Parts: sequence; structure tokens; C-alpha cells
Amino acid sequence: MPDRPLSPTPSSPMLLTRRGVLGLGLGAVAAAVLASCTPAPQWVTPTGAAVSGTEKNRGGTGRVTTVDLTAAPTTLDLAGTSAATWAFGGIPAPVIRLTAGDTLKATVRNQLDADTSVHWHGLALRNDMDGVPPVTQAPIAPGGQFAYEFVTPHPGTYWFHPHVGPQLDHGLYGALIIDDPDEKVTWDDEWVLILDDWLDGVTATPDQVLTDLSKGMGGMGGMGDMFMRMGNRLMGATSDLLGGDAGDVYYPHYLINGKPPADPAQFTGTPGNVVRIRLINAGSDTAFRFAMGGHTLTITHTDGFPVEPVEVDSILLGMGERYDVQVTLGDGVFPVVAEAEGKRDRAFALVRTGSGTAPMSDVEVSELDSRQVGTAQNLTATAEVALSRATPDRLIDVSLTGGMAAYDWGIDGRQFDMTDPLRDVHAISKGERVQLRIRNDTKMWHPFHLHGHTYQHEGGGPRKDTSTILPGRTLTVEFDADNPGLWIAHCHNIYHAESGMTTVFGYRS
Repeated sequence: MPDRPLSPTPSSPMLLTRRGVLGLGLGAVAAAVLASCTPAPQWVTPTGAAVSGTEKNRGGTGRVTTVDLTAAPTTLDLAGTSAATWAFGGIPAPVIRLTAGDTLKATVRNQLDADTSVHWHGLALRNDMDGVPPVTQAPIAPGGQFAYEFVTPHPGTYWFHPHVGPQLDHGLYGALIIDDPDEKVTWDDEWVLILDDWLDGVTATPDQVLTDLSKGMGGMGGMGDMFMRMGNRLMGATSDLLGGDAGDVYYPHYLINGKPPADPAQFTGTPGNVVRIRLINAGSDTAFRFAMGGHTLTITHTDGFPVEPVEVDSILLGMGERYDVQVTLGDGVFPVVAEAEGKRDRAFALVRTGSGTAPMSDVEVSELDSRQVGTAQNLTATAEVALSRATPDRLIDVSLTGGMAAYDWGIDGRQFDMTDPLRDVHAISKGERVQLRIRNDTKMWHPFHLHGHTYQHEGGGPRKDTSTILPGRTLTVEFDADNPGLWIAHCHNIYHAESGMTTVFGYRS
């Protein structure tokens, strides 16, 4: 269904034709899109006054945190298996931390042989700092650098990664923690924990995987309950929690903080202490079901925003999602497990608070068998972050489309064209309350991510920026259009996004 605004919607401008792109050098494509084919005047441009003015009105503390990030080749030791990959100095990169309202100045240097960028996932930051070539900036060319500078608007657990091709499936990621000066949750200790699926430098590179997947499955679909690897593809991975097909890609390793089960990450704590665990799913094709043996988890936040506390035995995280949980530590050595949902494998870590023998990575964790699985559907936003009740000014319907057979993932039956990014724009205006309805018309689940905003699930649900949508289901959310610019929205399965399951929301000037 089309957008249904209360006032006329301008037609979408044509930026750059494929013929024009073919006439340019590869390094000049994105620069040309921004420089000579900037959106027509009816769209707020990323570098326009509306963007800088919005951030100026936010104010801020005046405090500045300065960091340097260098994207460069590196080697990851996977318990004796060496994997050639890319990273920002470590896998994951060192945590970046500041307080809400502070300014982050991050200089990103590119020592790769490919263009790159940095996207600050989940932050409602200024549009020209969102890190999405060619929509908000030209890519950072090899040997080049880019200075990101923005006020951090909201506290919470966020992260950063590239937004060029399938580069997320290298080791280019890290946590961004924005502390709340008015934090109401108390804890004794903290553990930032990043989950990932890993293949780079072991079985293939992400670009090779994307090329392989793009060939489609043809008549190889519908293979029943057969679970098998076919090159870079995984057949027969299914999950009731995900509504069926659990993923496309075969991964030889699943990691917690860059560590495989054979060399697990470890956290040392004190019995009786309350630990705040900040969970981030940095995977590219894997949902993780997270649990800690012998402990219950109390969910306090999702995607940076507080929720009414809920006790669960495990949590299901789609790619790009974050959950903050509190755990009161027992005495001993405990397994921390992130099941690769539907893929018959897991990531594994340890919590040690006393003496005892460390459990093996294949230990049975009863919490994973419980029906008390935390998802966004059983969470409620706290009163201080819930959106005010208002009649939507604009109704937008989008459909997630495509499938494995042709690998033609798209939105509303069309595959996003990065050389013509404003071919199809969903127009919104500053000050509107927007109701967005996303229907999954495919046979696979998709983690849907909106840039530059947080929305609220209908019925008083949580505030989020990334949400899992099961096959055949519709997710209805609302958000306030208070951050002008050009913002993409996409499936956070990186291979689906790069195949075309992406769109743009543009503010009218």
C-alpha cells in the first residue's frame, strides 16, 4: 500500500542513472551522487541548515570525547585458527563511552583497499554524520579519513559498524555506550558483551558470500527437514521462535567478544553482586538466544531505552538489537551461552565468581529450554520514554518482499538501487507523528532497522530502532519526525540489505 499523507506528497527525484554511473570511475560514484546529484530542493539535504539547526537546538553539555578509529587489515586468532580480516584495532574495537549530551569527535582513517564508513547504530544523531554512502556522505576512500562530530542525544547501549557493502561481516565493529546522567537503575559491575557470527578469513570473505547468495537457490529450495551446508549456504536451519527459516549463511564460528567457545571470553565477579550486561548482536545472518546457566535475567532496556523490568530465562536478539539485563551473581563458575538460533551451534563464555571446574561449551543449559524467552513483544516502555498519545499525521505502509530462490530481497517488490538511492522515497515532514506499518510478505524473518529515530511498538510497547518481524506478520510502530534529513531503513541481515531490502525516508523541506 502507498503512503497516505494528510497533504500532497512530492514526487521522488531521479538522482543518477545507471548509464551515468557507468561513465564514472568507481571511486567517484558516491561523490557524484552527493555533489552533482544532491536531492532536489524539496528534500532536506544532509548538509543543509535544517540538519545543523536541529542539533544546535539540542544544546549539549559542551564536553567532548575524542577518539581515533583506523580501519585496517588484521588477523584474528580463533583458538589456533588464524583468520585474515579487517578491524578497528581489535575485535571488538575498544568501547567508546561518554555521557548523554556530550559531543563525540571520531576521526576514522581508512587503511583498507576498499571504501568504508562508520554508522553509529541506533543513535538519533545529525543526518550528515550517519555514515551511509552515498545517501549522507561520500565513502571514505583508501588512504582517506573522515571526521565525525555530533552531540549524543540519548543514553543507552549502541554500537558502530561500516555501511559499505557487506563489510559488517568482517571485524569492523565496537560498542558505543552513552551513560545516563539521571540513571535510575543501579548495579555493582558491568559487562559489555558483543555476539557475532564469523566466517571471514576461514571459509570465505563477505563479498564472496554475497556473490554466492546473489545467484539464488533456483530449484534447490524446499528440501524439507534436511540440515546441511552447501558452500557458503546453510540449508534446513529452522526455528519456531523465528517462524521458520532461521538463516541463509553457513558460519564455522560464533563469537562472544571476539572469542570462540574453545577460547572463551571470561568475566570475573563477586557472588551476590548485581551485574549489568549490555548485549549487542553484531551478527550478519544469525539471531542469538542468550542465557546464563543457573541465573535469571531481568530486562531493563532495549535498544537504549528503558522498559518496565521483566524477568526471563533467555533473550532472543535479532541482528542489530541490543538488550540490557541485570543478573545477581551466584557462587561458582557459570556458562554463558548464545545459541545460534536454528543453526545447531552456539557462542560461549564464562562467568567466574569462585572456585570450581569450568563447564564445557556444550553443557546443557536448562534456561534455554524454558518458555520464558524475552522478546520485544513482552516489553513495555517506561512512562518517561513512552511517546505521548497523538493521532498520526502520516500513515506509511511498507512490505518486505523477495525470497531465497532468486535472492531478490526488496521492499514493496523493488530492490533498492544504491546508485539511485532516492528513486523511491517515503516523504515525511518535521513535526509529524508517523505511523509505520511493516508487513513481512516473505517466508523468512527480518530484523528491520530505522536510522535516525526510535519508534514505539503499538500498544505501549518498547521504544526501539531494530525489531524482528516474523514471516506473515505486520509490525506497527510510531515515531516523531523530529530529526530532519535523509534516513535509510533496511533489514539488518546484511546480505538481505545489500541485495535490496532497503528504502529511504526523506524529510520535505
